[in-house]
This record gives sequence, structure tokens and C-alpha cells, in this order.
Amino acid sequence: MKLGVVGLPNVGKSTLFNAITHAGAECANYPFCTIEPNVGIVAVPDYRLEVLGKLYNTKKITPAVVEFVDIAGLVKGTSKGEGLGNKFLANIRETDAIVHVVRCFEDENVTHVDSKIDPLRDIETINLELIFADTESVKKRLDKAISMTKTGDKKYKVEAEFLERLYNHLCDLKPARTLPVNEDEKAYLKTLFLITEKPVIYTANIGEKDMGKEESELPLVQKVIDFSKTENAEYMVICAKTEEELSMLEPDEAQMFLEELGLKESGLDRLVKTSYRLLGLLSYLTAGEKEVRAWTIEQGTKAPQAAGKIHTDFEKGFIRAEIVDYDILVELGSFNAAKEKGKVRSEGKEYVIKDGDIVLFRFNV
Repeated sequence: MKLGVVGLPNVGKSTLFNAITHAGAECANYPFCTIEPNVGIVAVPDYRLEVLGKLYNTKKITPAVVEFVDIAGLVKGTSKGEGLGNKFLANIRETDAIVHVVRCFEDENVTHVDSKIDPLRDIETINLELIFADTESVKKRLDKAISMTKTGDKKYKVEAEFLERLYNHLCDLKPARTLPVNEDEKAYLKTLFLITEKPVIYTANIGEKDMGKEESELPLVQKVIDFSKTENAEYMVICAKTEEELSMLEPDEAQMFLEELGLKESGLDRLVKTSYRLLGLLSYLTAGEKEVRAWTIEQGTKAPQAAGKIHTDFEKGFIRAEIVDYDILVELGSFNAAKEKGKVRSEGKEYVIKDGDIVLFRFNV
């Protein structure tokens, strides 16, 4: 899973990136501080791995991972190459989803590119630039499709009609993800690699003084929430500065700090969970003395394709999947004990893997 972290300059984007990746992206109070996209690979928090590791006395624990890409602050005119525009747009195209950081804090020591704090204006600035970039891309595809209709092939007529509808939607300043589509159109839309087709998590970055307050008590945050609902997008509220402080602490100290703040989990935990939900992902587990590991797959993935995540030979020669629920395995102490109790299920090619399934694949090549 690859998430692109975007936003206007000085909204706390790189501070958040530092906090969740420990990658040390430079933070400074001026635009274009982040010139190259900083990339950080972080483990997906999953308490089940530690429990299984102790149970199996395993030599290695391998969590699922998320790749965060900190993309330099976008500005008006990015779609026309302003700032460092074209390069940044290319970086966003390579991601699975967008974490759009929006400034919802007042701080006279941190300048704002538009002087005044206004989250809706900031969201509009970014979204319009991304829409403009997609409009240009779709126009090129539409012109080509129209020219191909002269061949008489009906598929080009269907393609041109859809692209024209999409083009008009973008010209109305609406992102591609809000265009009503059927399943065939949805699949085709994916092939266009449009930026505004990507799912978004609008991330309201609040100040430390607002930590612990209800969302309804924060007018700027409420604006972000209300806007996200108009797109059926995800949202979350985070204090990037606090998250950065948390990231500098040892795990035990960080947990104590969270409890003092009245928080159950860190921003990273919430961001990963939100991202998984947004992209329809889950993790299944494999466990043994050599390694305990989490594997990320899409919801609805059947057993052979899930096996292919480990190795293509597992999918090609798939025979069956032996599966036990995590809670049952922990309760009984081992895979063999679960088998003796009749708690291990033998599933075939049509079985859909569930989150937390502990799986042993049987295959023959």
C-alpha cells in the first residue's frame, strides 16, 4: 500500500510524515522545503504478530508494511507546472491513495501561503489543481477515442461517450471519484490512472491546545468533516506536532503519553486502519518457528490468489488452505492442538480469506 501525503506548504505535512515514518524529512517554515519526495516504509501495527511470535518462539516477525510518500507542497498553478508542479503530479499518480493534510491550527510563527487559515479554500486549491491535471489527460484520451470511432468499431464509440461524460464532469470542477459509474466503467476508469480517481483521507491537522476537544468544538475541523462527507471520503483528526513528539519516545513512554492525553492509539495506528478501510484491505497471517508474518490482500480475495502473495507456485499448484481462527489458536496454544480439537478447517479454491485467518497452504507443483 502506497500513500501519498499532500497539502499546501506549511500545513504540517512533513511534520506528520516525520512522526509516522521516522524518516527525518526536513521541516522548515518556507515553501518547497520538501523538494524530492521523501519515502518511508512503516510497519502496520498488529498486536497479533507479537502474541503469535511468543507462542511459536519464532525467530522472525514480519509485519505488513505501508509506504508513505511525502510529496512537496502543491500551490496554485501546479497543473501548469508552477512551483515544482509536473514532477509532483507524477509522484501522486504512483500512489494508491492520498492523505490530504489540511491546516486547522493557528500559529503566528508558521506562515500560511494565503495569509489566512481557511481549510475549505486550501482543499479547493489542491483539488482544483489535481482536477485541471486530470482534465488535460482525459481530453487527450477523448480526442484519440473520437478519431478511432471512424474505424466503425463500436468499442471506440462506447469509450468516447464515457470519456466525454468524464471530461464534462471534470470541467464542472468535480473529481473523477465522484462520477457515477457502473462496474465496467469503474474498471475502465482505473486504467486511466487519474489523480482525482484515487480515494482520499482528509486529515485535519490541529494544534496541541486543541488536543482532547470534541470535533464539534473545533469549527475549522468541522468544515473538513462536512466537506469529506460530500465526497464520501474518509477523514481523521490528528495533531502532527504531538505525533512527532510521540515518535521520539520509547514504546512504553509513548503509551503512557497517549494515556495522559486520553488517547487509545497513535495517529499512525488510526491512519493505517483508515487507509485499510478506504482501500478495502485486510491481513491474513502465517505462523511458524521460522517466521510469523502478516500478508496484505484486498477484501474478497480467494485462497489461491492469497497464496500467490507468498509465491506464484503456491497459487499455481494450490490444493487447499488449512485455516484456524486467531482467537482459537491462541486459546489452544498451537496449530496441532487446534487440529486435534477439530478447529482447523480445510478450505478449497472458492474460499474467501478473512482478516486474521491463520493459514497453512497445501500445494503441489
